[in-house]
Amino acid sequence: MGNHPLCTAKKPVIGILMLETTFPRILGDIGNPETFPFPVLYKTVHGASPQKVVIEPDAGLIDGFINSGLSLVEKGIKAITTSCGFLALFHRQLINALPVPVFTSSLLQVHLANSVIRSDQKIGIITANKKSLTDAHLAGVGIQNYPLAIVGMEKAKEFSAVFIGGKATLDDRICQSEMLSATNQLMRTHPDVGAIVLECTNMPPYADKVRRATGLPVFDAVTMVNYAHSLLT
Repeated sequence: MGNHPLCTAKKPVIGILMLETTFPRILGDIGNPETFPFPVLYKTVHGASPQKVVIEPDAGLIDGFINSGLSLVEKGIKAITTSCGFLALFHRQLINALPVPVFTSSLLQVHLANSVIRSDQKIGIITANKKSLTDAHLAGVGIQNYPLAIVGMEKAKEFSAVFIGGKATLDDRICQSEMLSATNQLMRTHPDVGAIVLECTNMPPYADKVRRATGLPVFDAVTMVNYAHSLLT
């Protein structure tokens, strides 16, 4: 037991700003500390519900994210991420207000994804809600000019009910099936996709299934946090 990384690790260097949610945080979800082989420190931003961040983005929440981020920095955190990819909309405000690197959204990895695929390929994005992922979100992290193919999970009943609607229970089997349906839709309509980025931080538990189904590199919130940690330790 003494050799387990969580037992031998130093103090957390990654802080995660969490939305206020009620759904389960299964292994692989950014909100489950067992997802990472190192300790992380969480801080919930009160009032930041999925509805107010994804469906009806509320700029009034920015101060709450900044203040929560500053409280993590005071505890020794060296980099900050969030538990929602849609916070790409506020990326510039957060990086300018906080004194440490801020990995706001897994969509930041679109830059890397574009760098490792052919020039005639696209980056596929699977998002919680395609309609809500606007040009302003893409511009927030500087990816508006990349060749993107985007599919959303808004018609996936279980996924939407849990991660947007606040349903307190999760049928993992159904969510997995819905994720694979979205993946199949993406590849069927855009066979020129060369890499996939999962926008939603609740999608990483299904990332391996997406990789196996497509044979493509898949970037998500967990790959981003692992990368951020490797830069600071």
